[in-house]
Amino acid sequence: MSTDDATSENALAPSGNVPSPSEMPGTSDIAKYGVVMGIDYGTKRIGVAVSDREQKFSSPLHNHSRQGVQGDERFFRRIVAEYRPVGLVIGLPLHMNGNESQKSREAAKFAIWLSQITQLPYTFQDERLTSYQAEKLLLAAEMTNKQRKDRMDKLAAQILLQMWLDARQPPPAPKVIPPEDSMDDSDIDS
Repeated sequence: MSTDDATSENALAPSGNVPSPSEMPGTSDIAKYGVVMGIDYGTKRIGVAVSDREQKFSSPLHNHSRQGVQGDERFFRRIVAEYRPVGLVIGLPLHMNGNESQKSREAAKFAIWLSQITQLPYTFQDERLTSYQAEKLLLAAEMTNKQRKDRMDKLAAQILLQMWLDARQPPPAPKVIPPEDSMDDSDIDS
């Protein structure tokens, strides 16, 4: 483990108390048009996905193997420069009962750090079961363990970003059914 790796967790932690993820920014901070980047946070790997500009669909982009603070910063600066996202959606790993976990607090610290280096607003998306869904899809595709590992995190990022995009879309307008015609058969000319 390099010194950079050993200090990466502490370097990502801002000084002072970090608010819990439930007290952090909401979706209103992210523009309604433009690419949004989804992040599946992990201590070893980070999955990255992006949306289209209309924010309707997400696509898996990268699995980033953590490289310490400086390496991670270079990676995210490069991706942000290339895709020019308008905001970040960070996966929030909650317990199954909905309570925050140690991992969700780590994800919150990471979100603050990533927002600071990218100057982008962020929000969280509950990511419970996204890795399970990704694994299920990859198993159905009959991929090897290595192929699944190479795709898992970016697919989980795609799933969590798509969940956020879907929740953000306005509900479809109700269909209006025209009233039945009041004409009877005698009004029709043959």
